Amino acid sequence: MLIDLRKWRRLLPYLILAVFMIYFLFHTGWLWRLLYPIHYEDVIFRYSREYGVDPYLITAVIRVESKYYSRALSPMGAVGLMQIMPETGQWVAENLGWEGFTPDLLYDPEINIQIGAWYLASLQAEFGDLDLVLAAYNGGRGNVKRWLEKQQAEGKPAGLEGFPFPETRSYVVKVLHNYRRYQEIYQK
Repeated sequence: MLIDLRKWRRLLPYLILAVFMIYFLFHTGWLWRLLYPIHYEDVIFRYSREYGVDPYLITAVIRVESKYYSRALSPMGAVGLMQIMPETGQWVAENLGWEGFTPDLLYDPEINIQIGAWYLASLQAEFGDLDLVLAAYNGGRGNVKRWLEKQQAEGKPAGLEGFPFPETRSYVVKVLHNYRRYQEIYQK
């Protein structure tokens, strides 16, 4: 089987162009930004500043929770981009002094992101540790508090590996992975 060099010579410019394009896409970050987009960027950054939450953390939570689908509804009843439970939305709305809150408002991306950012900030103030903040966001603030009390009573460390809900442990790992990716891509 002989290689037809004339055919390869004709393909060579296309191969060089393909290599250059792949290099350009990966090394300029352009491809990574396509793979890890930030939709609703202005809203995310506004509420990030207002509540003191890293915008890339909010973005990672949105990506894991809904993949930016604002009409998302979980089997448990969590709603919107940041998958806010209606009861949590009502509680946050009361804390923000809003009147006339209804769960349907959670489908509005701006309202959902504002409530989610405020809630993340309140969890950060309470738990401090990012693993615990994300565990509380996913598995419930009360569950994390009870687990911490149990760990403390038994004299055990409060690391995520001992948290009793495998789904929550998996969730924390996913959000942290996405959070690091967003930081790497957008903080250059």
